[in-house]
Amino acid sequence: MSTAGKSVVLVHGGFVDGAGWKGVYDLLKRDGFDVAIVQNPTVSLAGDDAATRQILDEQDGPVILVGHSYGGAVISEAGTHEKVAALVYITAFVPDAGESVNALIGGFPTDGPQPPILPPKDGFLFLDKSKFHEAFAGDVSADEAGFMADSQVPWGLDALGGAVTTPAWRSKPSWYLVASDDRMIPRSPSARWPSGVVPRSPRFPAATRSTSPARRPSCS
Repeated sequence: MSTAGKSVVLVHGGFVDGAGWKGVYDLLKRDGFDVAIVQNPTVSLAGDDAATRQILDEQDGPVILVGHSYGGAVISEAGTHEKVAALVYITAFVPDAGESVNALIGGFPTDGPQPPILPPKDGFLFLDKSKFHEAFAGDVSADEAGFMADSQVPWGLDALGGAVTTPAWRSKPSWYLVASDDRMIPRSPSARWPSGVVPRSPRFPAATRSTSPARRPSCS
């Protein structure tokens, strides 16, 4: 595939920043893509949408917009930007119109593992550090997971509860990577991928967890 005129914009999820895309960035650059990484504040969905659109404005030509985890909600909202040609969801939430990540998290089976999200404090969420490695970063070493836990980015309730208005995946080509051992995103099909988009959007399984961009960039 020719990479001429092709740009890729990477959008991180909650509790982390854009540094988690380093491995994916290296692979894409090696293959000749222009790559930009959004550093979302994850305070509100509206703010992250604006930050992503700012990066999209700076790109030349068509853009492949990629989101991981909560970043799926961001690209669903920002993906209506005129420069976005396609969407890629990496173990991500895919809200429909009027849906938020918070609503989709409610789809987690009660008899399965639960994301170790602590009660909100001052309008922000953190993951329980003692469970961070097992639940969020099972594909990385204990030392790396410990660093990620200690450097996690607060996730704003307004980001978690922000509802998507016009989901871009309904009008643009989209792909989805499924992590077979994901312990952060609900297993219910509606939380992973809305029923209306399943028939026309390829989904690719990968034996990994929710930190796949950090540990297994080739899966992304």
